[in-house]
Amino acid sequence: MKRLIFATNNKHKLQEVRAALDGAVEVLSLAEVGLSGDIPETADTLQGNAQQKADWVWERISGMQIDGVFADDTGLEVEALGGAPGVYSARYAGEHCSFDDNIDKLLGALNGKHNRRADFRTVICLMEGSLGSRQPKVSFFEGRVDGEILTERHSNGEGFGYDPVFMPDRFAVSFAEMPLEVKNRISHRGLAVAKLSEYLKR
Repeated sequence: MKRLIFATNNKHKLQEVRAALDGAVEVLSLAEVGLSGDIPETADTLQGNAQQKADWVWERISGMQIDGVFADDTGLEVEALGGAPGVYSARYAGEHCSFDDNIDKLLGALNGKHNRRADFRTVICLMEGSLGSRQPKVSFFEGRVDGEILTERHSNGEGFGYDPVFMPDRFAVSFAEMPLEVKNRISHRGLAVAKLSEYLKR
């Protein structure tokens, strides 16, 4: 079984990805391989941030029995806001803001707007090769789901981030009201991870 490090400190993302891969790959967290510190996210695209994060880990895993590293970046793109918050989704309300802070700012920005169309996009960057090599093989996998922003939070305790206010097309509930296995089948991250899983099983 392949062993991959997921370049994230987000326990919710780690749980989703492990569930989506369903044991096909051993996914290790940064903490499990002894890595800590803030991973840079200074690119102006989702793909750029995903690659930057994967590269940060790749440079620090020399000597580990690891088959590769992957990282993701996700953006919520709201039509009425010109695609914002986009690449800044995680820090929309400022550095060190909470999920609730971001949602409050988003709902405020959309107050009175009739067009609430939005999409979620996730880009995964996978790096493979001889560890320590400065030229790993780099692959990208993208998932996207369209929907709309609700006027208030709808949650039963599931989900994180903007999940309580994002309702995907063809559903009458928010991501935060869905069981994880349902969300993983249709979500932006779930679709991107499915492509990653298909690639890894070849």
